[in-house]
Amino acid sequence: MTRVKRGLISKRKHKKLLEKAKGYRGTKRRLIKVAREAVLHAGAYAYKGRKIRKRDFRQLWITRIAEAVKAEGLSYSVFINKMKNANIKLDRKILASLAVEDPNTFKQVVDKIKSV
Repeated sequence: MTRVKRGLISKRKHKKLLEKAKGYRGTKRRLIKVAREAVLHAGAYAYKGRKIRKRDFRQLWITRIAEAVKAEGLSYSVFINKMKNANIKLDRKILASLAVEDPNTFKQVVDKIKSV
């Protein structure tokens, strides 16, 4: 049986791994074993972070809408309930951006809901 030298393949794998670990502190960017663990954990944290980001943004939108609606004399829950009853299909992201960037249009939406 002939001898197989795998130095080139290992080097390529290690290089790819260290490229992913670039920017980490200390031995996490230099040593293969430690870098492998760090990259593995970083991937898990990134996955979880993408889920948490959605949660955080929804919370932010609800807070913005609640404050804008409070100025109009309604509570958030009553506002959302009346939105559903009036069959107005604007999601929280759009409502929050209206409340911040275009208060006049948001006021028109609130007035329409109050009238129904």
